Amino acid sequence: MAILGLSSPRPVTFAEARAVIDADGHGEPGDREHLSRVFVSPEVDGWTLVMGAWCDPCGERHAEVLRSCQELSDRYGAAQAYYFGAQDDGSAWLVAENGQVIRRYAATGEPDDASLTLGTPLPCERVKLLELGLPADGDLRAASAEQVEEWTVAAFELAPEVAAAFGVTPFTLSGDTKVRGTGLLAVTPDGAGPC
Repeated sequence: MAILGLSSPRPVTFAEARAVIDADGHGEPGDREHLSRVFVSPEVDGWTLVMGAWCDPCGERHAEVLRSCQELSDRYGAAQAYYFGAQDDGSAWLVAENGQVIRRYAATGEPDDASLTLGTPLPCERVKLLELGLPADGDLRAASAEQVEEWTVAAFELAPEVAAAFGVTPFTLSGDTKVRGTGLLAVTPDGAGPC
């Protein structure tokens, strides 16, 4: 929490946090209120999840999220950030290890998606590209329009798979997940007021 500058923590359950983060994540464009809170999970299978729109690797804070992941990975060995729009809004992922960004990719249908791409495709991306008959390096310049569309559709759904390949995803938490500690709802540095 200190590295991210989070404050005013208060204990919450996963269910309470989900309701708050879902509501915050559906704020109106230009309304920064949705960036004011995050859920810091208890340790789950050795990972701590920080969830909320503030953590979006392809959103308006993409440069700050990149720096935070670099700093966290320098301290803890690995850090990632994900965006997944469960209503066919796309996916994005940022993977950092030992202070270096390994990969950032956005598949949200926004014009600046390509400009956010850093690094080479991750192993799970390469598998999906090869399944679609595309080059594993992700170079789609020679691909047909149909192939590019197939990749776009696949990438829109890929963030949970990338997260599972590199650690933990909220979609796979279950009664068997090892949990240690207490989840906290916290205010982000650019947030206003108590959470």
